[in-house]
Amino acid sequence: MIKRVSTLIIRRGRSTFQNDSIFQVHPSVSQALAENRPVVALESTIITHGMPYPHNLSTAREVEAIVRAQDATPATVGVIEGKVHVGLSVEELDFLACCEDAVKVSRRDLPFVVSQGLSGGTTVSATMIAAHRAGIPVFVTGGIGGVHRDGENSLDISADLTELGRTPVAVVSAGVKSILDIGRTLEFLETQGVCVATYGTSKDFPAFFSPLSGFSSPYQVCNPDKAAQLIESALSLGVHSGVLIAVPIPKEHAAAGQHIELAIQTAVAEASSQGITGKDVTPYILQRVNELTQGKSLEANVALIHNNAKVGSQIACALSKRMKNRKSSGASHRPAKQSESGVVVIGGINVDFIAKGKTTTLQFGQTNPGSVCQSYGGVGRNIADCLSRLGHRPVFISATGADSHSDAVFSYCKHMDVSGVTKLEGHSTATYCAVITENGELGLGLGDMDIHQQITEKYVSQFEKQLLSSILVCLDGNIPASTIRYVLSIAKQHNINVWYEPTDSEKARKPFVSDAWKSLSYASPNLAELCTMSKTLGLQTPDVLPNSLEQVLSLAVALSRPILEHLHCLVVTLGENGVLVCGEHHAGNVNLKPRKQRKTRKLCAAHYPALNVAAHETMNVSGAGDSLAGALMAGILQGRDTDACVRMGLLAARMSLASPHPIAPVLTTESVEPDRIENHSWPKPTFMWID
Repeated sequence: MIKRVSTLIIRRGRSTFQNDSIFQVHPSVSQALAENRPVVALESTIITHGMPYPHNLSTAREVEAIVRAQDATPATVGVIEGKVHVGLSVEELDFLACCEDAVKVSRRDLPFVVSQGLSGGTTVSATMIAAHRAGIPVFVTGGIGGVHRDGENSLDISADLTELGRTPVAVVSAGVKSILDIGRTLEFLETQGVCVATYGTSKDFPAFFSPLSGFSSPYQVCNPDKAAQLIESALSLGVHSGVLIAVPIPKEHAAAGQHIELAIQTAVAEASSQGITGKDVTPYILQRVNELTQGKSLEANVALIHNNAKVGSQIACALSKRMKNRKSSGASHRPAKQSESGVVVIGGINVDFIAKGKTTTLQFGQTNPGSVCQSYGGVGRNIADCLSRLGHRPVFISATGADSHSDAVFSYCKHMDVSGVTKLEGHSTATYCAVITENGELGLGLGDMDIHQQITEKYVSQFEKQLLSSILVCLDGNIPASTIRYVLSIAKQHNINVWYEPTDSEKARKPFVSDAWKSLSYASPNLAELCTMSKTLGLQTPDVLPNSLEQVLSLAVALSRPILEHLHCLVVTLGENGVLVCGEHHAGNVNLKPRKQRKTRKLCAAHYPALNVAAHETMNVSGAGDSLAGALMAGILQGRDTDACVRMGLLAARMSLASPHPIAPVLTTESVEPDRIENHSWPKPTFMWID
């Protein structure tokens, strides 16, 4: 079922899509996000540039421990050898703390640092970018940058401020340092449309080492829930700007503020006289102030960071709770439009165990080195998950056992409509175990899928109302053939578009053993499955599949032609040779939009080449094909053109490969927006007519 992972995954495990080689989300962070648990992003310039070793490392560890103590998951962001890591392992944290040539990475620096394979600590702006990309709404730091004194002439304004104006992440900080022009900083934040609120009992805006700056915040929030309510409102409005929560330094450490302020003034004068400018100013001043105060500034710095971590984690927990409550009541914090009905997915749920070896070959009969990851899959569940994360809310119909695996599945799938999933006593939830080599070759696969046979015609008939009101119904090939025939009989009577997603060559034949297949609208087979469909219909097929691209395309087009007499569209996945979309010609491409009536059509095909990827970068190959299909469906339902739909699918598949989960928990409508990648970077499709 799983072949070499060296090219685009366009079917479950039979080919692979390019891994996201820039952003890497740590499994603990990915798991927490998938389960809708609170996550707190943390920057890393405090590790690489803010404190000397070993204080930097101990502080980083302490901050992460504080976040965990508040029942949140820490996600320290850093760049390691050209990859942006969201969440660092113990070894990666140590590496950054000791990295002598670490770069201070702001938004401006990210492209160069990544392109050159460098390592560094992310500033507020770069951390916000990574946090937003990963889907983390709360970020804790020490203090943000601002408008420098004389900034009206030098135009020396931190990128933190403009990032807050365009990235919807809540930043919890101790205000801004007193070395900056605080008044102009607040004015600039207002211009950028950033909502600023002081945390506590007053509106006094803090100045890092001092709870008082002489300026006031526009607003004030008195506790974690009020702060979470503010952040939730900002996310719901979809204003695309951040929120700044300014947390004053704890009172017991504020007393040393006056002494530290005097040292700051001295350090500022020294930096000026020595010609220190730009991004080198802040690290110099912090180090010099620490010397002048004999370590008291470092103690205060650590104290306020600890306090920010505690407050920020409490806010993240309150926000997570509010979001869960909104979801359970049918609301959503996301600005994306939700389709509460109109899509039905019928198929299986699996608990997947993916064991990936660290060698190119596996030695049976002995223990092989490797890693094992548990995730939640099943073709139907994966497609419903993908659609749910892309702005739709499909009704998902399936079955599980009444066991611990089932409880874990329902907990993981809280973001989905699982009201159509039944728990059956005396049955086991489906499980699948795949053992793959380092380069993605399947060594062994085992599956316990008997529960799928309980998704019967009788059970599915309970959801006839939802079927009749649907725009699109997706059928997973694991369900019984009798259930498939039942759904297709309804589709024929009521002109409903049905998508068939076969799971292997044997199951591909299920709709085609009778005339029921003629009521299908879409199908997404690979070439072997297309041959099975054709052979079941009595059509001539080759005994051996061709190898050359020209022959592969010729065969796929030839086999598609008679099936398209009844089907609206075929999406044929061709492994390392890409994707072939076949159907009705419209405006120079294949028409993917749901059909309203059957008519004589001019047929054509568009071939989209695969994208190459290094096999070792792939974390999981079990769901990229389902991500492709789900995102294609989302694009179709949104009325996107064919190019956009296919590109959405390719982007979703890439995110799946980079995740330990079949459907990447960080998948969003923005992350699969085709326009975020330059047109010239996309492989050009090849158009052809079907005679």
